[in-house]
Amino acid sequence: MSEISSSQTQVKKVLPLILATAIFMQMLDSTILNTSLPSIAKDLEESPLNMQNAIISYVLTLAVFMPASGFLADRFGTKKVFIVSLILFSLGSFFCAISQNLTQLVISRVLQGVGGSLMTPVGKLALIKTFDKNELLKAMNFAIIPALIGPVLGPLVGGYMVDYLSWHWIFLINIPFGIIGIVLGVKYMPNYKSEDVDFDLKGFMIFAAASLLLSISLELFGDLQNTTPVLVVFILGFLFLYYYYKHAKKSGNPIFPLDLFQVRTFRVGVVGNLATRLGISAIPLLLPLMIQIAYKQSAVTSGWIIAPMAVTAMFGKSYVIKILDTFGYRKTLMVNTFIIGTLICLLAIPNIHTSLYWFVPIIAVLGFFNSIQFTSMNTISIADLRNFQTSSGNSLVSVNQQLAIGFGIAFGLIVLKLYENTDLIEGEIHNAFRYTFLTVGILTIISGFVFRRLHISDGKNMKSKEE
Repeated sequence: MSEISSSQTQVKKVLPLILATAIFMQMLDSTILNTSLPSIAKDLEESPLNMQNAIISYVLTLAVFMPASGFLADRFGTKKVFIVSLILFSLGSFFCAISQNLTQLVISRVLQGVGGSLMTPVGKLALIKTFDKNELLKAMNFAIIPALIGPVLGPLVGGYMVDYLSWHWIFLINIPFGIIGIVLGVKYMPNYKSEDVDFDLKGFMIFAAASLLLSISLELFGDLQNTTPVLVVFILGFLFLYYYYKHAKKSGNPIFPLDLFQVRTFRVGVVGNLATRLGISAIPLLLPLMIQIAYKQSAVTSGWIIAPMAVTAMFGKSYVIKILDTFGYRKTLMVNTFIIGTLICLLAIPNIHTSLYWFVPIIAVLGFFNSIQFTSMNTISIADLRNFQTSSGNSLVSVNQQLAIGFGIAFGLIVLKLYENTDLIEGEIHNAFRYTFLTVGILTIISGFVFRRLHISDGKNMKSKEE
C-alpha cells in the first residue's frame, strides 16, 4: 500500500512538469517563427509573403485535430496518446529543420500540428483525472506558466537564434524538450482510458470543418482590402457550428455533448475566456509591432521590452491560490479583468517622444495579472464537470482557447488597420496604435462583466488544501 501511495505521490509531483513541458513547446513554437520568416524565406528562395503558409498550416492542423483529443485519449489511453503526440511533434520539428523548400516545410508543420493538437489537451486531461478538485488549482497553476512565457520568449529567442545561429535552430530546440517529455511520460504519465467509447465521426467532421473555417477566416482577417471572401468564410464557420448544434441534439453520443453548457461554471469559463482574450491576446503582437514600426527599433529590442511580462507571470503564480482562496472566483475574475483592461488602456498614454522604458512597468504588472487570469479561467471551466464529462469538456476548452487567441490577434489587427485609415491619427502611425490599445482595453474591461454570472460560492470545491 505504501509503495502505491509513494508512486502516486511521485506521479503528482512530476505530472505538472510534464504538462508544462508540452505547453511550453507548443506556445513557443506558435510564436518563435514570427521573427524568423524573412530569414527562412531568403534561405528557401521564397517571398516572405508566401511564408505565412508555414504558420497557417500549423494553426489549421491544431484547429482540426484538437476536437478528437478527448476521444483518442479515452480509446487508447492518455499515456500512449501523449507519448505518440510528443514523438510526432519532435519528428515534425526535425523535418522542419531539414526542409529544403516551402512545400516540405508546410508538410512538416502539419506533422508538428498533429502532435501539438494532442499533447496539451491530453496532458491536461491526465492532470484533471489524477488530482482531486482541491489539489487541481495548485497543479494547474504550475503547468499554466509556460502559456504565459512562451508568447513572450518566442519572438525574443527566435530573433537571437536567427541573428547568431541559423533559422534551423528554432525547430531543433524542440527536440531536447520532446525527449525529456517522452522519458518523463514513459515513467510517470498515467494511462487513463474508457471502455465505453463510441466515436462521433459525423460530429467530429462537422466541428472540425467549423474550426477550420473560423481559423482560415482569422488568418485572412488581416487583409481588409477584400473583406467579402473573409466574411463568407467566417459566416460559413458559424453555420457549421449551428449544424453541429442540430446534430448534437439528435446524436446519442456527440463528440461535445450539449449538456456541458448546462454546467454554469463551464459555460461562464468558456464565454469569459473567449471575451477577455480579445484584448489580452492582442498585446504580445501589437506592442512589439508598435516598437518596431513607430519607434523604429529592432525585433530584439521589442522582445526585451515585453520580456518582463514572463518574469512577473512566474511571480504571480505564487499569489494566485491565496487570492482565489481569499476572494473567490467571481470577485477575482471580475476585478482582475478590470485591472488588465485598465493596464492595456495605459499603453495608449505615451506619445512618440516618450521613452520606451515607460512601457516596462505596465507590461511587468500586466504579466502578474495575466497569470492570475489564465489560472482562474482554466480551473473554473472544469470545476464542476463530472468524470464522464472531463474528456469532452477539456477538449472543448482547448479548442475554445486556441480560437480565442486567434480571435484576439485578428481583432487587434483589424482595429489597428481601421484606425490607420482614419483622420484621427493625424498622419502618425503611432496614434493608430494608441487608439487601438484604448479600444481593446475598454472592451476588456466590459468583458469582465461576463464573470458576474458566477455565484459567490463557485469554485469552493477547488479551494486548495492547506499546507
